[in-house]
Amino acid sequence: QVQLVESGGGLVQPGGSLRLSCAASGFRCDWYDMSWYRQAPGKERELVASITSAGVSTNYADSVKARFTISRDNVKNTVDLQMNNLKPEDTAVYYCKADRSSYRYWGQGTQVTVSS
Repeated sequence: QVQLVESGGGLVQPGGSLRLSCAASGFRCDWYDMSWYRQAPGKERELVASITSAGVSTNYADSVKARFTISRDNVKNTVDLQMNNLKPEDTAVYYCKADRSSYRYWGQGTQVTVSS
């Protein structure tokens, strides 16, 4: 059974850090490009960061550049998102996604709330 399970979300103060993790099972994670998306209340889901299957190339939304870092471990079948200097506007549900050709899988999401 294909699964993506996110973890690591929570409540953090502005300026704080969180590390999200996405654990993949039921498929070969190293065949897939992996991404993190987020969706804030009343807004569309947006791409936050992506990483190619071999981990050679990464891409970030302008709003998170220099603050967030995506990484992957193809042995452990995990993809992480290190989030530093968090801002209230980073508050959203964060989703992990796997892409390969016509195959696409989503996780169930993890809530990140940035508030004092």
